[in-house]
Amino acid sequence: MIDPFGRTVRYLRVSVTDRCDFRCTYCMAEDMRFLPKAELLSLEELERLCAAFIRLGVRKIRLTGGEPLVRRDVMRLVEALGRRLGAGLEELTLTTNGSQLAQHARGLAAAGVKRINVSLDTLDPERFAAVTRGGVLPQVLAGIDAAAAAGLAVKINMVALRGINEDEIDAMLAWCGAKKFDLCLIETMPMGEVEYRAETHLPLSAIRARLEQDWTLLPSSYATGGPARYVQVAETGQRLGFITPLSHNFCEACNRVRVTCTGQLYMCLGQEDAADLRAPLRASADDAALEAAIAAAIARKPKGHDFDITRAATARHMSVTGG
Repeated sequence: MIDPFGRTVRYLRVSVTDRCDFRCTYCMAEDMRFLPKAELLSLEELERLCAAFIRLGVRKIRLTGGEPLVRRDVMRLVEALGRRLGAGLEELTLTTNGSQLAQHARGLAAAGVKRINVSLDTLDPERFAAVTRGGVLPQVLAGIDAAAAAGLAVKINMVALRGINEDEIDAMLAWCGAKKFDLCLIETMPMGEVEYRAETHLPLSAIRARLEQDWTLLPSSYATGGPARYVQVAETGQRLGFITPLSHNFCEACNRVRVTCTGQLYMCLGQEDAADLRAPLRASADDAALEAAIAAAIARKPKGHDFDITRAATARHMSVTGG
């Protein structure tokens, strides 16, 4: 699948649920209302949708949410997609908040997942509870340890927040180094109506300049297919990534699209244009119409987003689209 700007789409992010057991301040409203369960695609429909994308050229699938591991029986989908590894699909990954990892880490590894991203913005229990609106840090840390013990490569995703966790970035980098985890720093993204976004936005260019005073950041050609740009941290041997949708646009090499848990295909995270894949999916057991709808959507994939920290680029929250 090649978009109008010559970019080959090989990476699909699939939200299996908009629900989450956290209410992170930069991600969703405190009184977030989730979709009725009846609107969600079944696990079998999600598998069929993924299979169509694999036939059309997708080689990497990341399961997201909300929090994907709170979806009942989600491991059935993980196992089904794991059986497609080596048969078109090259990599199956997951982004999680870590709260359910302790019970699922071994199952993920057994299904063929090799690496996961865990969202963790602070190592301070009180700050963690405040940012997540009720999350329990020891539960997440236990899940991360279980993932590492199961042989999963762990990358920590940390959203940099002015006045909240900016004083912890050095400590997080050191902790990740000691644990042999990569770290990815992320700028806040203007999606959905959440409080204090402009006040907490922190350009990563400033963070990188500050880190370079104490750490040796070496050039790296490492890439995962996502938007992060990586350096090697000489002191730890681990990688440090930067996702900068605002201070440095990452759209020029975009190779990914996102499908929501209701079957809406978004060709760009920061644009409202979407294609309904649920209708052709349910209209016929034949996938010809489904594949045609996917191809038509890719043909109008935009050049890039138009994020502006002073306003929400889209009305939907990040948890609806999938990380």
